[in-house]
Amino acid sequence: MTRVLFVLTSHGELGDSGRPTGFHLGETAEPWRILRDAGHEVDLVSVRGGRPPMTGYDAGRPDHDDFLKDPEGSRLLDRARTPEEADPDDYGAVYFVGGHGAMWDFRGHPALDRLTRRIHASGGVVAAICHGPAALVDVRLPDGRHLVAGRDLTSFADAHDEARGLDGLLPFPLQRTLEERGAVYSSAPDRTPHVVVSGRLVTGQNPASARRLGERLVALLAAGPV
Repeated sequence: MTRVLFVLTSHGELGDSGRPTGFHLGETAEPWRILRDAGHEVDLVSVRGGRPPMTGYDAGRPDHDDFLKDPEGSRLLDRARTPEEADPDDYGAVYFVGGHGAMWDFRGHPALDRLTRRIHASGGVVAAICHGPAALVDVRLPDGRHLVAGRDLTSFADAHDEARGLDGLLPFPLQRTLEERGAVYSSAPDRTPHVVVSGRLVTGQNPASARRLGERLVALLAAGPV
């Protein structure tokens, strides 16, 4: 059994638009179930602690209701610690869940940077999906290089944010910024699953990629630390 730390945004508004956002439920529920079924333990933090704002709920998706109604899933949300309270040495992987809120409070967060660096340095897995890779933009390795430099990865595509009319609301363009850090970016058509594994870094493009990302994460954990 490996402990995996899920990180959720606490940001609940799309800029100053008054439109709600938060962490994406589907990107949480599907990997959580896959990891739990594989025998792993999941802990959860939110940037400000406690139950964070949520988006992406689909009443027609049983896995969404299963997570929210499961006593363990509900406990994880209600009792979420802050990133500062999490010890990176306790975890074999960290997973940055998406949702547009991550664009405001993931990037450059000192405790999230520390968790990412320490887990990666110890041979653990770093995973992120959709807008979750915002947490990776400014993370540097001990030699000063950006973590994402030269790494194959994906995230929500800038063009797909533009198609939703969100590019003017977001604090920065995620895809372009990752590329400026040296990442080798790829994407699939909108709403199509796309997951990229580069060593111990696994990234998913969008909510449709959540199941596949969970499966890749389980496979990397089974391979053990590198």
